[in-house]
Amino acid sequence: MSVPDSETVILITRNGMGDAEPELQQKLIGNYFKLLDQNDVLPAAICFYARGVFLAVEGSPVLDSLRSLEAKGVRLILCSTCLNYYNLTEQVQVGIIGGMTDIIEAQRRAGKVITI
Repeated sequence: MSVPDSETVILITRNGMGDAEPELQQKLIGNYFKLLDQNDVLPAAICFYARGVFLAVEGSPVLDSLRSLEAKGVRLILCSTCLNYYNLTEQVQVGIIGGMTDIIEAQRRAGKVITI
């Protein structure tokens, strides 16, 4: 079994991936997470903020992949300010609710930060 790459942190800032129609954004991020999981390409952490927090709450199409990544040791950090802003705190299904300090610490420790 693979272990997370302590050098890599992924930042998710959108409820999807890329500048496209919402349906395509959701399809792309779904494929992205599924391939990370299937191929054991495991970052140390995935940080969700801004509209990215929508991917970790009830109704998200990527919850199964995120649960699997978390079970493999990937830290999923959700911005508490963003969850509160969108009134989503009670709908969180995966990850830990953290603050901007947690996201900054994950970035500081990373050798590589990828923003999606």
